[in-house]
Amino acid sequence: MQRELYFDEELPEMPCVYILSSGGPNVDGDRYVQNFVLKKGSMAFISTGAATKLAEMTSNYSAMRQTITLEADSYLEYLPEPIIPCRHTRYISDTDIVVDPTAAMFYSEIYMPGRKYYKEGEIFQYDVLSVCAHARRPDGTPLFREKFVIDPRAGHLRDVGVMHHYDVFANVIVLAPEEQAEKVYAATEPFIDKDKRLASGVTHLPNGAGLLFKVLGVEPGPVKAVVREFCSTVRQAVKGHPLPKEFPWR
Repeated sequence: MQRELYFDEELPEMPCVYILSSGGPNVDGDRYVQNFVLKKGSMAFISTGAATKLAEMTSNYSAMRQTITLEADSYLEYLPEPIIPCRHTRYISDTDIVVDPTAAMFYSEIYMPGRKYYKEGEIFQYDVLSVCAHARRPDGTPLFREKFVIDPRAGHLRDVGVMHHYDVFANVIVLAPEEQAEKVYAATEPFIDKDKRLASGVTHLPNGAGLLFKVLGVEPGPVKAVVREFCSTVRQAVKGHPLPKEFPWR
């Protein structure tokens, strides 16, 4: 991890941390573990230095296990760069979240369909993506569990109701006290924009845990912009400040 930086002009006291990888793409047999702990009253922005590339795999799979702990009155923004699954990728991730009722978290993941412009292209040619996230209170009370398994060989991702004519998928989890979550929900308008080839929707998580937000698009840039706009709405509700403009090179 890179040393914390303080470049957020809207929240200059927020440490911004980047997860760096010097080992190239994730290959079959890789097992990654990430543990994030936000102490009482703390806050942080976490991202990655570049997209996470999942290499072609032949006989195994790559896995990511994450544990996120949010103590009282803490706040986390987790906005990594997109995940790019190459041909025959097999990838599984599990995110375990322990969140205090007074804490808030914005957690996003953006999935590309593959190396879209690589040679003849490899849209949805990975073998399987298995993604699970679940949350609980510090006393063990369960809040929600979401899991999706994408196997392009088992179904047609271009079907209506699946990806249809979209390529990029963003999955966003917002955990926050109910009053803050309701402000975000009221300020978020689902849409389908055929000209920009973008769509988004928002729903409530069970047990008053927060919100679930989805974005579909054709290219990563516009999808990232919608995710950041939604993050700005969340930050306004939680911290009273918007998200600053993204750096032009990101």
